[in-house]
Order: sequence, then structure tokens, then C-alpha cells
Amino acid sequence: MRLTFCGVRGSAPAPGTAFVRYGGSTSCLALSVGDDVPALVLDAGSGLDAVTPLLRGRPFDGTVLLTHLHWDHTHGMPFFAGGGASGSRVDVRIPAQGSSVEAVLERCFSPPHFPIVPSQLGPGWSFTAIEEGWYDVEGYAILAREVPHKGGRTFGYRVERDGAAIAYFPDHSPTSLGPGPDGLGERHAAVLELARGADVLITDAQHLAAQFPGVGFLGHASVEYDVALALEAQVRTLALFHHAPSRTDDELDAIEALAADLAGPSLQVFAAREGVCLDLAGGRRPHHAQEGDDDVAAVQRLSRAEP
Repeated sequence: MRLTFCGVRGSAPAPGTAFVRYGGSTSCLALSVGDDVPALVLDAGSGLDAVTPLLRGRPFDGTVLLTHLHWDHTHGMPFFAGGGASGSRVDVRIPAQGSSVEAVLERCFSPPHFPIVPSQLGPGWSFTAIEEGWYDVEGYAILAREVPHKGGRTFGYRVERDGAAIAYFPDHSPTSLGPGPDGLGERHAAVLELARGADVLITDAQHLAAQFPGVGFLGHASVEYDVALALEAQVRTLALFHHAPSRTDDELDAIEALAADLAGPSLQVFAAREGVCLDLAGGRRPHHAQEGDDDVAAVQRLSRAEP
């Protein structure tokens, strides 16, 4: 299973020379199998535009799975050239909100705030609501669990294929459930289920613990919480994600070093950068497999993606 980081920022894009090395586009991940083109995309922030080159001239044929409906996870959809190409199939799935999916998405973009509504994105687009549970999507086994985040129902996902597992919850407010054992926030059942034993955990690193409680109302986690959760859940690699739009490249270098120091030798940590891809080896025991099966998956490569 191959994972490509197409957008790694949170809240708003961050253009400019201070944000070149990590990138300034908002949340989007592309998943593929080996050298195949991506058929599964997680979130549709402005980074969705970077999925098109990965398609190598083909129309997108797959699913876009949204964690929630904030602008930094939806506003890439009208600019997704691969999704607008002739012959494309774009199955957009969102956490159920209790009303029509297209009506909910129209609150993200529609006149007078935007020229078109979701139904005008193209004939190949469809929109579906999902609830918590396991799904088979484009050949991936996906577990959806609701996680706390301010401003709308939010899911985190665990994605499994060929014995490898990714946990992804880019917006997460653990302090809203209480201080937890160390004041950083609750390590609650939903995120532990998603993250337990994952090869890669990709999660909300928008703040530092020193910024709380002043930023708690915004609904995000701290870098220190991410490390504590990753260690408790025994993940192999932690990818700090959803970087604050004001975080410069130099500041993210320092945050990456801080997290690595907190993690110690048992956990690999890095700050996610646009264009980096991870290849995950097969062999890990699936989340829902029987105890006693082999558990040998690992991150094989950390490199720049090549379209």
C-alpha cells in the first residue's frame, strides 16, 4: 500500500517562501497499490489538485472519503481536474449529517459564495453518507469511528490492505473529553481502536501543549498528545499532520525534533510534507484478524512522490 501526502496544512492554505519545504495545501492523502494510480483519496482540501498528476493522464476512478466538512477538507473538489475529466468516477462519501448529502455539501460551496453546486461537478460524481463501522471501499478495508472535533460530525479512519494499516484522524479534540492521564487529553476508545498497532498514524498536530488552554476552543490536539497516543497505541510511525497555517518550515523542523525527542527510539516520527510517499510492506495482522497471526509489516520507504 502506497500513501502520498498531497496536502498537509490545516484551517487554510499557506502560500509563500516560508512554507515551501513542507507545503501549503490543505488536507489530502492519496492511496494506491504499488505503481497503480490512486483509487482512494482521504479528504479533499486544496491538496486534491496534486492527485491529478498521480493519475498519469487518466480520469480519476475511485472514492474520496471525507473526515468532515470544514473548508480545509472540501474546497479542493471544484478544482480536481482528474475528477472532472471525461470518464471519471468520483464517489464522495461523508459522515452522515442527518440530511441530504448534496444539501449539506452545498453549504461548503454554492452561489452566492461559489459559482456552482456539488451536483454540477460532473456526471461521474456521486455523494453518499456513511455511519460508523467497517466498509470495503476500492479494495481497502476501512473502519470509520466518530472522534471529537468542533463544528460538525467528524470521523477518523483506519485503512487496511495487504496486511498494512494506516490510522487517519486529522482533526481531533481530545481535551473536549477531559484532561486525560497527563493533561493532554483523553486517549479515548475510538482513537485507540483506530490507531492500535497501525503502521502509520497520521493525526492532528496543529498546536503545542504550551498553547493550551488558550486554543482549546478551536477543537484540535497537541503534538505532545500525538506522541503519547502513538506510544500507548504501539504504532510504528507517527506522521504529524494538519500543520497550522502560520507554522513556517523552520518552526516545523523544530516541532519534528521535539516530537522525536519525546518519542524515543521505539517510535519513528516525522512532520508530513507534500509530495512525500510511504510504501507499506504487507504482512501485518489485520485489525479484525485472529490473535496469533504474523505481524511483520513495516514502512519500507520514505521518499518524494514521482507522478
